[in-house]
Formats: sequence, C-alpha cells, structure tokens
Amino acid sequence: MSVFVVDSNFFIQAHRAAYPFDIFTSFWEKIRQLAVEGKIISIDKVKSELFQNEDALKQWCEQNLPDSFFENTETIITSYSDIVNWAASKSTHYLQKALDEFLDADEADAWLVSYALAKNVTIITHELSQPNRKNKIKIPDVCEPFGIRYTNTIEMLRHLGAQL
Repeated sequence: MSVFVVDSNFFIQAHRAAYPFDIFTSFWEKIRQLAVEGKIISIDKVKSELFQNEDALKQWCEQNLPDSFFENTETIITSYSDIVNWAASKSTHYLQKALDEFLDADEADAWLVSYALAKNVTIITHELSQPNRKNKIKIPDVCEPFGIRYTNTIEMLRHLGAQL
C-alpha cells in the first residue's frame, strides 16, 4: 500500500482556497477516509503548524483525523541528521536566513523530508522546485538528491483511485 505524508500546505491551501469546507464536502470526507485507512499521514511538526491558529481547519483536524495521524518525529533523528548535513553543504548557495528557517526545529519542512527518507513514503506538497532560489529552500529541491518521491494533491488522489 502506498502511504503519503502530507505537508501543512496540503491542508491550508485546500481549506483557504481550493476546497472550502462548505462547498467541497466530498473532498474533506475523502481526506478523512484516507486518513482513517492510513493511506495519508503527517507528522507532529505539521500538526503544530496547523494547530497554532484557532480556526475551522484546526477544528476539522481535531474532529476528523485519527489520533495516530500525526506521527512522532523522534524516531527519525538519523534521517534528520542526513538532511541537516545536506543543508549545511549548501551554505554557499542558500542565504543564511533560508538555512536558518529550513533548519529551525519547530519548522516542519526538514522533518517532513526526513520522515519521507526514513519511512520511504511520498510527500504531498504544493511547493514547486526552484533550485536557483537562494532565499528559501523548497521541499522538492531537498527531495531530489535523496531520491524522495513528492507530488501534489491531485496526483495523489489519482494514484489512490479516489473519486469525489
């Protein structure tokens, strides 16, 4: 079974722009179903990002996602070290601000990539590769050298054969 680990922007962009709760109820029911089936998961760092606001998205997550949905990242320290070392090796490309943001222990991106590396799962993100960018490290640009798979929401739903 394919498992997908979702980035914060998977939820945020769906909720705020693409699939509002009041219009696309079938989308949100499908996300709930995939989460219950264990086909999509996320990590504790994403949960922290999502739950920092008292809003409808936080409420939806609390009411619809299983307790096991947000996995603990304490078990992936070795992979996280690999990602940190990669970032450090890019200090001549990225601005220090970009490296600091990416490596901030409370930010989800480096942990998300580390989790995908450790667990051999595909990341769902709306970020696009921008290898020449210097002021922000994008998830796809970290995935590439490690052979980590990533895709977007629509391609994930197609892969899973989901119909709304």
